[in-house]
Amino acid sequence: MTRPTRRRGHAVTMAAVAARAGVSAMTVSNVINDTGRVAEATRRRVRAAIEALGYTPDPAARHLASAGATRMGVIYHRSQSQFIADALVSALDTASARGVQLLVRDCGERDIAEIEAGLHALVRQGARSLLLLPPFAELVSGRPIVAALALPVAAIGTGRALGDMATVRIDDRAAARAMTDLLLDQGHRRIGFIAGPPSHSGAVARREGFVLALRGRGLAPDPALIAEGDYEFASGLAAAAALLDRPDRPSAIFASNDEMAAAVAWVAHSRGLVLPRDLAIAGFDDAPIATRVFPALTAIRQPVAAIAARAAELLIAAMRDGAPPPRDELVPFELIVRQSTAKRLL
Repeated sequence: MTRPTRRRGHAVTMAAVAARAGVSAMTVSNVINDTGRVAEATRRRVRAAIEALGYTPDPAARHLASAGATRMGVIYHRSQSQFIADALVSALDTASARGVQLLVRDCGERDIAEIEAGLHALVRQGARSLLLLPPFAELVSGRPIVAALALPVAAIGTGRALGDMATVRIDDRAAARAMTDLLLDQGHRRIGFIAGPPSHSGAVARREGFVLALRGRGLAPDPALIAEGDYEFASGLAAAAALLDRPDRPSAIFASNDEMAAAVAWVAHSRGLVLPRDLAIAGFDDAPIATRVFPALTAIRQPVAAIAARAAELLIAAMRDGAPPPRDELVPFELIVRQSTAKRLL
């Protein structure tokens, strides 16, 4: 009987193995690197998926692992965020494909002492480089700890370049301005905006882009049309209700991420508004939820997986060849137009 031909290992991602085995990508990493606690039945299932898909790190990755540059630390918060989940899986795939073990640590973002303790803990566990997910780069940049760690550090999703670490990001300001210009071109003049948390420099840049677009058309930003959110669905519900409760409610709402934009759609539907005739809605990131609401969301597409992979590659190169000077890499964004926005009917 002819045996089925397996796919080449380098074409298979850790995420694919995880999906086949019905586990997380981190569990797959633990099985491959023989770390963490994994039940024997789960371990067998993961190994069966690896065998079926033909997943193996490439030879260069194994050489890198034998050279000792084997561990990269990642600090993050809010694991339920789609952005964070996509970034973690992409970093894990990239590291695993090169024989590098990923060490992750969930940390609160309110206490700088806790954040610094988390970074030190990753280093004690053997991390030879550090990847910071939002908003940790902004919280530690400029502090003595960055130099004291004496390790390559990279960050993603920042709203600006940071002088003491590498950054990989989109131009959030330009992206938000492009989205606002689209709504203005469609005839909207009263545009509501749901901002992200001010601790995230990307959220600050998106707010700046919104304001710049209005001023570029000779419109003064109305503080009453700017609501505060924290990137969570619940905050989007509250912000949408506040904006739509106004007697002179906006004809369009631009939310700083798709979770909050989806919440706007939920509130609008609950009030009997027809989208986009009665209200246009735009989001940011183009996460899966953007196409799972009705109507599908017009959104800025931020290639989170590609950004995280690039940052991981910079750190792996730094561990192998020595720390590079801090750099700032901008990745292109896309404006994806769908059914949630349309020309305003006067």
